[in-house]
Amino acid sequence: MIIAGDDKIEKQTLRERLAAQFEMKDLGKLKYILGIEVVYSRQGIFISQRKYIFDLLKETGKLGGKTTRVLIEKNHRIGNDEENPKVEKTQYQRLVEKLIYLSHSRPNIAYAVSVASQFMHNPRERHLQAVNRIIQYLKASPGKGLLFKKGENLSMKVYMDADYAGSIVDRRSTIGYCMFLGGNLETWRSKKQNVVAISSAKAEFKVMAQGVCELLWMKIILDDLKIKYEAPMSLASDNTSAINIAHNPVQHDRTKHVEIDRHFIKEKLDNGLIVTE
Repeated sequence: MIIAGDDKIEKQTLRERLAAQFEMKDLGKLKYILGIEVVYSRQGIFISQRKYIFDLLKETGKLGGKTTRVLIEKNHRIGNDEENPKVEKTQYQRLVEKLIYLSHSRPNIAYAVSVASQFMHNPRERHLQAVNRIIQYLKASPGKGLLFKKGENLSMKVYMDADYAGSIVDRRSTIGYCMFLGGNLETWRSKKQNVVAISSAKAEFKVMAQGVCELLWMKIILDDLKIKYEAPMSLASDNTSAINIAHNPVQHDRTKHVEIDRHFIKEKLDNGLIVTE
């Protein structure tokens, strides 16, 4: 259990009340929990899963193996690969599950892990090679993690992108976004869309709508913490068509398939809650 707060007396009172009901031991300042290491400095708080990575390397017998600096091939063609021999399903699933947990402090592996997780029901040798490559990449940089810097700036910004029809299996697009609060990476996601997008603008527009939801969710959390955030929240997209559709009030055939998302985003733009760039 982690107890956090800015009132020392209130925290001590909570600990005493819990200790009266449950057998507890106060471990002091948070340093390690569930495979996540926490380090404090003048810059801020740094979290990593270094020990968790070394435990994974020992378990897989790759502690003395080779490393790689390339996580996944650019424009990879990883599909069902029916011609490749099957691998042991339980072992593959256990490895991928451990990598999913590792992505809590390593957002740079989120996309590669999401690709590997799509084949957990019928893994092949090609898929296991992709998983082993992720492990080799982690071995090359086990100490990387996330730094949450101290600062007074509470600007909110979401970067988003989508690869149009990127999957060679079902031609669905994969979306990705990451949200920064005060310059610190807070949330991120890489996920294949549930339906096939009929245009790149639609694929980008769906991730834009999810980015807006992420910003609004964070704003609600700040409100619960009694922190008022009045400035516009920023959406960063590289698709000018999606940005133009968001600002254009005229409905036409190009936007019928994203009409609900368009109204949702347009409402937030008109209210001044978000801005696009």
